[in-house]
Amino acid sequence: MKVVLIEDEELAVEGLIFSLKKVEPNIEIVASLDSVKTAVEWFSKNPAPDLAFFDIQLADGLSFEIFEKCAVKCPVIFTTAYDEYALRAFKVNSIDYLLKPIGASDLAKAFEKLRALKGEPTPQYPDAEMMKQVMQLVSQRVMTPQYKSRFMIKIGEHLTAIQADDVDFFYGENKIVWLRHKNGRKYIVDYTLEELEDLLEPVRFFRLNRKFITAFESITDVISYSNSRLKIVLKSPPDKEDVLVSREKVEGFKNWFGK
Repeated sequence: MKVVLIEDEELAVEGLIFSLKKVEPNIEIVASLDSVKTAVEWFSKNPAPDLAFFDIQLADGLSFEIFEKCAVKCPVIFTTAYDEYALRAFKVNSIDYLLKPIGASDLAKAFEKLRALKGEPTPQYPDAEMMKQVMQLVSQRVMTPQYKSRFMIKIGEHLTAIQADDVDFFYGENKIVWLRHKNGRKYIVDYTLEELEDLLEPVRFFRLNRKFITAFESITDVISYSNSRLKIVLKSPPDKEDVLVSREKVEGFKNWFGK
């Protein structure tokens, strides 16, 4: 069986080839492509393989664009980090899709499905119009940041999850980052404040200074302070410390606070 791989992560390619060889030892990898451009060129110049694996998000675009630019006359298995919600629109038209990380058992089931479909007189491969619709769907998902909705906390020997909606603020102290819950308790989180800035929904959370990130709902008052700074009063104030908006963040805070 001749197979084409379209994947731009080298480790993912190596892992997929290793698993494929375990499941189907006689497989021949005829091409390993890492972009929409190289895939379009290859499919335009070469006979169709027996099967192709398409990663969805490539460095130069989404692999659905390949279907718009050339004819893909072979069964396709999508490999992706996206969940079933984003993919259900074309699940019935593609041979299969596999969520990363891909295991040998996933591949074995996909090949069983492929062999079953080979018995059909006119197998349904993805067409350009359907791919355009799915590309729009997944593009929206790709471009919409997925912010962290909960945080795993260790309490003694136990693990629990705290919803982001239940967080008053995060603060750094002695190289440790704490989460202050709405119930007044504090817990250590395994993130830096810089990492949390990217993980938290910016409409709800704001980095006040080098030590504090607060939720909008936890602010009870904003007071003008010396040197053009602002003093923030929180529902559950930290011990022994005023919470100030640093001067360079005052304008950004006002824009955020007034949205």
